Amino acid sequence: MSETVEHGAVWLQGAGCSGCSVSLLNGLSPSVKNLLIDEIVPGQHVSLRFHATVMAGQGAPAVSVLEAAESGPDDGFILLLEGSVQTAEGGIYCTIGETAEGEHLTLADTAEKLGRKASLAIAIGTCAAYGGLPAAEPNPTGAMGLAEFFKERGVETPVVNIPGCPSHPDWIVGTIGMVLLGLTPEVDDVGRPKAFFGKLIHDNCPRRGYFDTGRFAKHFGDEGCLYELGCSGPYAYADCPNRQWNSGTNWPIKGGAPCMACVEPKFWDKYAPLYQKITEERMERFKVKRSAKG
Repeated sequence: MSETVEHGAVWLQGAGCSGCSVSLLNGLSPSVKNLLIDEIVPGQHVSLRFHATVMAGQGAPAVSVLEAAESGPDDGFILLLEGSVQTAEGGIYCTIGETAEGEHLTLADTAEKLGRKASLAIAIGTCAAYGGLPAAEPNPTGAMGLAEFFKERGVETPVVNIPGCPSHPDWIVGTIGMVLLGLTPEVDDVGRPKAFFGKLIHDNCPRRGYFDTGRFAKHFGDEGCLYELGCSGPYAYADCPNRQWNSGTNWPIKGGAPCMACVEPKFWDKYAPLYQKITEERMERFKVKRSAKG
């Protein structure tokens, strides 16, 4: 009988709403139980060492787990971050605990130290990937995505971005599964796995026929393409139309709401106001080089 290989994982939470944690906990097949207790890949097991929302430990015992990961051997653990990194004023706007000396343990310092030890970092959700809402103008807390933060701090650990507000549980588990299989996820020019973010939402939208024939909804609830009501599907790369949400039950456009391009860099600033038709001026702001089409 072959020996099971254990992969350590540390999940940090920065500036965000914990929505990606909730999304992962709502995953159905595989469930988070399967991910943490079973072997979603035969012979490979994920050992989640730290997650502030779901773990039972707290206080000094919990912080000691992070300290052990920082000072321990380079055992190739995976660092997962949910929420953006707040860097202004020495990172004081986001603290995740206290040291034994009673000093603030900032997310920024912890993410940097653990990032240098990790074999791979995965940014979960748009806040962790690109800064998200916390990084919207004027961004007084200096919030930024993990890859940008690593670049600023000189951390060379590779980062895979799994954006979304929140990120779909399949995207999270699927990316972890690739890692367990020893595969390097093929990513686009903004760090997202092409397996999940390789096609425009617009290309697979069930209302695409309305767009092609010029039938546009004027009010919410109308039949027709939602482009004139602010839909950003022509500018967003994700498989939402095919995968859908809540165990494949629904997704925004099927429910009559326009796509907000929440998987894209600079969401919120580039895609607001959300429910107004995209103007030529806004189109200029959408001009971002893309390689996802392949």
